[in-house]
Amino acid sequence: MAGCSRESRSWRRGAEEGGATVWVVCVMVLVGLVAGVMVAAGVVRVARHRAGAAADLSALAGAVHALADPALACRRARALAVANHATLSGCVVRTGVVQVRVRVKLSIPVLGQRSLTAEARAGPR
Repeated sequence: MAGCSRESRSWRRGAEEGGATVWVVCVMVLVGLVAGVMVAAGVVRVARHRAGAAADLSALAGAVHALADPALACRRARALAVANHATLSGCVVRTGVVQVRVRVKLSIPVLGQRSLTAEARAGPR
């Protein structure tokens, strides 16, 4: 029974020491990756809501002046978009209805700078 000596059994047990550490490190890396994906999704969701709100408010601000002065309507829409940290990329006034398009810039971890676009319209119809 030379193969079952006490020394050979302790050597096998020693080879398995640290296995749990490897598993814990793998689980922690996985948890970190999932957390990063969730943060990125949250950043995109918040930016999408910001873009929608900026578009809605810009269209409403422009609609107030749409019938009287269409050029003023677009200037007001642009001013409100800037106040909401957005860029007005399009403004059309037709028969008292203002249609706007705004762009919001965002920074997504690992993916870098991106932009989201939202559209809205407001008027008597």
